[in-house]
Amino acid sequence: MKGFGLAFGLFSAVGFLLWTPLTGLKTLHLGSCVIAANLQAIQKEFSEIRDSVPLDRCCFLRHLVRFYLDRVFKVYQTADRHTLRKISSLANSFLIIKRDLSVCRSRMACHCGEEAMEKYNQILSHFTELELQAAVVKALGELGILLRWMEEML
Repeated sequence: MKGFGLAFGLFSAVGFLLWTPLTGLKTLHLGSCVIAANLQAIQKEFSEIRDSVPLDRCCFLRHLVRFYLDRVFKVYQTADRHTLRKISSLANSFLIIKRDLSVCRSRMACHCGEEAMEKYNQILSHFTELELQAAVVKALGELGILLRWMEEML
């Protein structure tokens, strides 16, 4: 019986190793922490969410810019003056984007559909579930996603 358990364990381990590349699982080494993640599936899901608002990109971006201006940049706290200057610079850049989006909206060129509002409300809901300063730091950490998305629209 012990031999069967050992053989089954070995067979399972080999099967997992052979199955892993087929499923898209990748091993991420995070210092002493090692995790398996299906990055392809995560990327696919993210792409579907991102692509689900193609007609509402203007609206979605307008809400995200306002979110960062009102809930992230204004609230972020640090004693590091250099970081505060960078946050101020980012906020000024977002104010310019907000101004331009307002012009588009006034011309009725910034359609807001149900899906864009739903996606924005999901983001807002996740933000408000966290402690405020932790939520602000998380939002700053995710700013790169928004910037890459904006770059893709060029």
